[in-house]
Amino acid sequence: MRRTGVLAVVWIAVASLAAACGAGPSVRPEVAVVRDDAGGAPAEPTDEPSVPDLPAPSTDLTWRDCTAETLGSFALPSGPAGLVLECGEVAAPIDVSGAIPGTFPLAVMRARLADTPEDAAPLVLTTGADMASTRALAGMATGPMSAALAVRPIVAVDRRGIGASLAIDCIPAAERRGIADLGQFGRTGDAADRVATLGREATVACTDYLQPQQLMFGAAHAADDIDRLRQAWNVERIGLLGVGNGASVALAYAAARPGAVGRLILDSPAVATGDAEVLAESRARGAEAAVDAFARQCTALDCSLGADPRAALEDLHARAAAGELAPVSAASMLTALSGALGTPRGDLQARIREVSDVFAAARDGDVMPLIELVSEAEEMLSTDGQFVARCSDGQRWPTPMRAADLAENWSTPYPLYGADTAVAATVCSAWPSLSPSPLPAALDLPVLVTSGAADPLVGNAGVESVTGVLTAAGAPWAALSWQGAGYSSVLHSGCVQARVETYLSEGTLPPNGSLCPA
Repeated sequence: MRRTGVLAVVWIAVASLAAACGAGPSVRPEVAVVRDDAGGAPAEPTDEPSVPDLPAPSTDLTWRDCTAETLGSFALPSGPAGLVLECGEVAAPIDVSGAIPGTFPLAVMRARLADTPEDAAPLVLTTGADMASTRALAGMATGPMSAALAVRPIVAVDRRGIGASLAIDCIPAAERRGIADLGQFGRTGDAADRVATLGREATVACTDYLQPQQLMFGAAHAADDIDRLRQAWNVERIGLLGVGNGASVALAYAAARPGAVGRLILDSPAVATGDAEVLAESRARGAEAAVDAFARQCTALDCSLGADPRAALEDLHARAAAGELAPVSAASMLTALSGALGTPRGDLQARIREVSDVFAAARDGDVMPLIELVSEAEEMLSTDGQFVARCSDGQRWPTPMRAADLAENWSTPYPLYGADTAVAATVCSAWPSLSPSPLPAALDLPVLVTSGAADPLVGNAGVESVTGVLTAAGAPWAALSWQGAGYSSVLHSGCVQARVETYLSEGTLPPNGSLCPA
């Protein structure tokens, strides 16, 4: 039954639950808005299909404790008492059809607490090509959002070629540096042409390196890899959380194996049906919104960037473009900023102060902290495996001429990120074209779609696209919005986590259009 009009429902939680429904220290009441959205999920739970419980693995992997090495590798704090990070591997076929023989070690990591029930069904996490899934899980597990692990373990799967899943090293150092800098140093000619040339050189190097499997790194193959984990557990269905680009992997999984999906959560999803230009603009818009949120928070904390943090960042970007922050380029400065604002770490106020101090030091002549931040961000966001995966997933990359037009058009609405994002979109223009990521044709499972107000890595343009796909597939869905800024609402909001757990345990969706406060 569809509800008409707009209904605002306010729940006042008891004090013991208030902290669990907000991000960080917020104890504001949760606000849910149920809208009459065309194509939205039925508002009445009775209209949703009956959903069986998620099964616990009947055959588990061989796990080894990797808590200390993971925290050291990602420079993370120790996390809550009793936190255990365990690493494992699954032998995954390069090509499930058998046309290309061989397997590779698919890396997985399980996060749990000492009192996590041993018989609880795990939630499988993939962030796709955005970052290593294990990094995202470790960041969440060591911060204030780790309480979700008390109910059930979360198992992250690194996409092939990324993180610990046999990471790829195929781009020559000079080309890698040139792409990171968008050709600012050591190249002549138009910026979009420079980047397209660098991308072509990287494409030749990587396709030669990967032969004959160079076309085996798309979202559909990542979905095949996740199914190897399901098979290793010997269960009929799994709960799957796809964040950002990982939502595309999750949709590809649901398209190929709808009966194997017991729960499906699409968090901050990338645009499901758009071309590379649409995805690029979504990222630029989300990054600008994240900078605005950072500036407000920075001002409230009386941070070191002064009274107008955004203006300070824009001035630094202009100085970097003029070569005044060398060896930090304008593009690598933005990568550092996106990485800092998009980190899975949950310590918001500490991160704001850290970021402010790094850029304030660069403003005052000390670029060493910024060089270190650039290195950290590139390690998280710009590996060779991510280049291969993103190029494999993309459709209809803009030509240099089109990118130059976009750079001019986007520079006004997106003053920091617009031009650079447009130019960067040419880097995959030489990559061999693959079929679009598969989408489910029929799905009778209720699906939870979550998003944030200011995602610096993905943006939020994917929600409408993804819910359109779900509607066409006949799947009931509900959209849940987090009003905070950052990559992934699930990784940063206790309120969102509470709704996710209700969905995982009971199979019921929250009212469509619900809001979680920042």
